[in-house]
Amino acid sequence: METSLRYSGGSKRTLREESLRIHAKQKLFFDPKTQLQFHGELDTRIGAPSHVSAILRHFLPDVRSKIAANMTFFSTGTLRVQYDKQEKLRYSLRGKKAFPITSDGMFSFNVKGRYHLDKDFKERKPTAATELSCSIFNFQKDQDVRIKVGYEVIDKLPYLQIRENNWTFNADLKGRWNVRYDL
Repeated sequence: METSLRYSGGSKRTLREESLRIHAKQKLFFDPKTQLQFHGELDTRIGAPSHVSAILRHFLPDVRSKIAANMTFFSTGTLRVQYDKQEKLRYSLRGKKAFPITSDGMFSFNVKGRYHLDKDFKERKPTAATELSCSIFNFQKDQDVRIKVGYEVIDKLPYLQIRENNWTFNADLKGRWNVRYDL
């Protein structure tokens, strides 16, 4: 099971609503191309789940880029909201392709996209991004660093990610940011 601690700020939430969240993810493989993935998030401020999901994911390895088709059932809410009113069935298709710039693959140009659909195929939400990624192994002894500078194409929003071993910091030009620590 993969677990992490997450905290974010600069969003539409008020300071009172910002809190530390404990996130857990478990993957179960049926075969090399198919997996069932569970996500859960506990909001420490309210002492209740803020996100629960199950994703059935099938990979298409014959395609030269990474493409996955997902069907996700998730429930979100707070203590003030009944979970059954927030339940939604959604589908998503996503893809990612990395183009190495250097022969060692430490510097690359990435293109990624995602397309979300609701259960009736009416609510549609596409996302797309391009990014430059630089990985530095052994930046210092036993410390690996990866820096990504990207651009959300649809939202026209630049962003930055800095990852150091277990720590990840994400920020964008709207002032949103988050910190993640993988346990």
